[in-house]
Amino acid sequence: MPNEIRDITIVGGGPTGLFAAFYAGMRGSSCRIIDSLPELGGQLTALYPEKYIFDVGGYAKVLAKDLVKNQVEQALQFHPDVILDEQVQEVVRKDDHFEMRCVHGTYLTRSIVISGGKGAFEPMPLKCPGYEEFMHKGVEYAVKDPEAFRDKNVVVVGGGDTALDFVLMLKGVARTMALVHRRDGWRAHAASVHQLERAAAVGEVDLRTFHEVREIHGADRVETVTIFDNRTDEDVSLDCDCVLSCLGFKPDLGPIKAWGLEVEKNRIKVDQLMATNIPGVFAAGDVVDYLGKLDLIATGYAEAAIAVNNAVHYVDPSPRVNP
Repeated sequence: MPNEIRDITIVGGGPTGLFAAFYAGMRGSSCRIIDSLPELGGQLTALYPEKYIFDVGGYAKVLAKDLVKNQVEQALQFHPDVILDEQVQEVVRKDDHFEMRCVHGTYLTRSIVISGGKGAFEPMPLKCPGYEEFMHKGVEYAVKDPEAFRDKNVVVVGGGDTALDFVLMLKGVARTMALVHRRDGWRAHAASVHQLERAAAVGEVDLRTFHEVREIHGADRVETVTIFDNRTDEDVSLDCDCVLSCLGFKPDLGPIKAWGLEVEKNRIKVDQLMATNIPGVFAAGDVVDYLGKLDLIATGYAEAAIAVNNAVHYVDPSPRVNP
């Protein structure tokens, strides 16, 4: 119930938040998860359920949806409260606890662990005619079901991990696959780049470096896309049923920015204990910043354990920080 106080409330139900909930249970702490999305899993569920994850210990590779399924099972064995479709608007300090004032209710907690990833999901737009008009009519920014792209002419735009992952995932599903990138450098893991180069060499992928999208065309849905060489301004027209825009997401902490936390470049500053500038409020995962920070799921797991252990000690100083 909202008026029942919990030892730890975790804001964010992605991989880091789920591991924090598991670790809170291991420490015998009462726990609550609050997430603004309608289901647990964060970006892995909302955007990339069919994407393979390669950098989690114990898995050569694992589908994002399967990783989430296993983590949910791991976290829920200790029966934390799970509050979905809820957003924390304000946090108010009381004598020995916090009031977390949300859209649909107020929740009481002795400590907080923020694990909200990069914040709200707001994709960076393709700045060209047709992008807004054909959104979800052939223009997408996520792949939830690869079968939706079967036998389609697909154009992926971008040069990061997500763009390359989608190309490598869909090249055996789509009728044709093109990758459009404004330069010939990549913001992706070297292994993915090597796979892309091999696929392009044997004709599985039409690789268009130094190209950008000029315009997306169609009647009711996407039919063609015009790209141009940014060195010569020469246009090329590609048959296209689907444009996958993979330009990243604009991070936005939303209401968290008004909590009084020390924030720099849209990230929460933490110390080596994962403690913020507000006593009793900790943070972990992609939302935090400190010297040497790495945006990896594996790193988030470790940060979640550190944050929870120190939250346990904050709530009751008698237990050791290190379990």
